[in-house]
Amino acid sequence: MCGITGFIQWNGDLMHQSELLLNMTQTLSNRGPDAAGTWISNPCAFGHRRLSVMDPENGAQPMIRQLEDITYTIVYNGEIYNAPELKKELQQRGHFFRTQCDTEVLLEAYIEWGPECVDRLNGIFAFAVWDSGRQQVFLARDRLGVKPLFYSHNEDVFVFGSEPKALLQHPAVEAAVDAEGLAEIFIIGPARTPGHGVYSSMKELRPGHTLTYDRDGMHIQTYWKLESIAHEDDTEQTALKVRELLLDTVERQLISDVPVCTLLSGGLDSSALSALAVDYYKRTGQGQVDTYSVDYVDNDKHFKAHAFQPGADAPWIQRMVDELGTHHHWIEFDTPEVVEALNNSTLTRDLPGMADVDSSLYLFCREIKKGATVAISGEAADEVFGGYPWFHREDMLNSGTFPWAVAPDMRASLLSPEVRDWIKPLEYLNDRYSEAIGEVPKLSGETGKAAQMRVMSYLNITRFMPTLLDRKDRMSMGVGLEVRVPYCDHRLVQYVWNIPWSIKTTGGREKGILRKALEGVLPDDVLYRKKSPYPKTHNPSYLAVVKKQALELLDDSSSPLLKLIDAQKVRDIAASPEASSNLPWFGQLMSGPQLFAYLTQVDNWLRTYKVAIR
Repeated sequence: MCGITGFIQWNGDLMHQSELLLNMTQTLSNRGPDAAGTWISNPCAFGHRRLSVMDPENGAQPMIRQLEDITYTIVYNGEIYNAPELKKELQQRGHFFRTQCDTEVLLEAYIEWGPECVDRLNGIFAFAVWDSGRQQVFLARDRLGVKPLFYSHNEDVFVFGSEPKALLQHPAVEAAVDAEGLAEIFIIGPARTPGHGVYSSMKELRPGHTLTYDRDGMHIQTYWKLESIAHEDDTEQTALKVRELLLDTVERQLISDVPVCTLLSGGLDSSALSALAVDYYKRTGQGQVDTYSVDYVDNDKHFKAHAFQPGADAPWIQRMVDELGTHHHWIEFDTPEVVEALNNSTLTRDLPGMADVDSSLYLFCREIKKGATVAISGEAADEVFGGYPWFHREDMLNSGTFPWAVAPDMRASLLSPEVRDWIKPLEYLNDRYSEAIGEVPKLSGETGKAAQMRVMSYLNITRFMPTLLDRKDRMSMGVGLEVRVPYCDHRLVQYVWNIPWSIKTTGGREKGILRKALEGVLPDDVLYRKKSPYPKTHNPSYLAVVKKQALELLDDSSSPLLKLIDAQKVRDIAASPEASSNLPWFGQLMSGPQLFAYLTQVDNWLRTYKVAIR
């Protein structure tokens, strides 16, 4: 994994802008701590930071190929899991390779097939290729959006990068937000509308899309999207297919020239990946698998079960460690560490995020990085297989809005009357929800519950899952850790997308078909354990600290937050029992404490980035 950035400028001599390119590239040093490279050849400037995973001795970027009078140059962030097969095919077509890295395979694939090369890729990626013959830059992002890619187009300058911070170094990109950006922060956030960069001069290339920029301007195309087709397999065949796809995916993603570990929560998704990794390591003679888990000081004393978090994880983690014989690392944080990391997680994301859910993940990844460079995570299984409570509760299914944000009136009430009148948050939310519903690829003849669950699945895969993938990428790459997500394999996602809800819930359980597919892989008690999400702190000291910080901001006349929010409304919530209860704010993990922490993150973001509001 790496960080990429660059710009195209048709007028002027870019050779005088080498310092600008270096500054843009340097902002991504955490993503690529192992090496750096830049390349300028009018009208193109590319920068790259490298995290060495495959063929560490070679594969430096930007990588260049000169074929007669045409120059091809690539900067790339990601992993191509079918690189060995592609390399073999390209060799048969006359291509020669100098390295063992997938960067070279990707560049040669572009040279051979042009923009259509993306159709052949299995992996997670964001890349840019300068093609001097066509006088264009070609950018692409993986199908599910695991790897980020932002861009800005301003007159004759096109700027791109893995993270907003790289683009914001360029003078053509301003740290400013308009009404739409504020609506993203206050009514959609910490999620983002697909393609939205929040900053008014910035967008994000959507998953499954390519972008070509030449002298005629920008051209964006969709190369992959979910397709609705009739599912012909019965339950037994479906379970077998899911198992085959998952096995193939995990084995592809365990290939690395550096240490690989797994994240283990004791739940179905991470336990399955850990079990498959252990089996693969045994078969290939690679020794013991390292596993990692995260928890908080005194969480066992303060934990209270509820619908979104029915049970503690620690006993189940130990159950799987004993079962699999892994070398396990118990990582634990206390409240002061989690609070202190809130600002750092905001800077890592370049935007307000998921509060302590972000900061604890950042700390967790930092600890993992001490012993590993690549980790396997169970992210996205709940979106793909329908595991969240909102898939199974009628009140949330019929909420008429995104089911992870079912308190829009309360959220809108936090804004000052002037800002509410300006950005119209509820109208904005309804428009974004209607837009999402309108995208759903319908299946001819499908009605009733089946059609309803297809809509819910689409919302989760295209709107909620990107939020968690965004979080996982930023917090992990913020410390130079690569996290792979097998449940995001596009073949698996496409297949499961069309499995009827009655089969997905085989056995009357959420993710029933995944459980059936994993029979024999996991012990039955783990296999049929009730879902539990990423752990958050339940220590009342966390609420006390973040509430105090938020109230102090309200008394700080220099706070840029004050002109945006209704300070009295925030004070009222802080004084009410809602502050410590499961106040429905966002998703499963963000309630009263996270609301206060989010407001402090917004304030920190506005100050640090000197965000202009227009």
